[in-house]
This record gives sequence, structure tokens and C-alpha cells, in this order.
Amino acid sequence: MPDVTTLDTLPLDRPARIVAADWAALAGDEAARLQSLGVDVGAIVAVAHRGVFAGGDPLAISVGRMTVALRRVHARALHVELSVDLA
Repeated sequence: MPDVTTLDTLPLDRPARIVAADWAALAGDEAARLQSLGVDVGAIVAVAHRGVFAGGDPLAISVGRMTVALRRVHARALHVELSVDLA
């Protein structure tokens, strides 16, 4: 069984697949914005950087060839599978 965690706890540079999203935990416009950027179920993501202030906010995540800034509260709503086969 694959290891699942939330995106905010994903180790740096560790690729993972988004397997579930709690869109109800976010305001409607925030969820729509993330989805339009490709941050949605099925996407392969990795945490590229964590902010140094306020508990690590914001996170910089890579999605495809983009880097997206994301608040920790948003990342906490995204569940990721750690054992990703990128082949």
C-alpha cells in the first residue's frame, strides 16, 4: 500500500502524486486558482523550497515545468502518494 501524506509535510525534492484534494477546506476561488495552475488530483508535484518565516510559509512547489507558491494551509488540503513511479 502506498504511503500517503499531505503536501505540506512532503520532504524537499521528493516527487509525489496528488491522490486527493479537500477543496471544501479552501475558499472557492482558491481551489479554482490551484486547479487552473495544474495543482489537481493526478498531478506530480515536489516541494522545491520552504519559506524561512512563519512556520515555512510559503511553499514553492514544482508542477510540471512550473513553480507555484502555495500557502501551507492550501498544501495541507492536498493528499499525496509518496511512492511515485515516474517511468
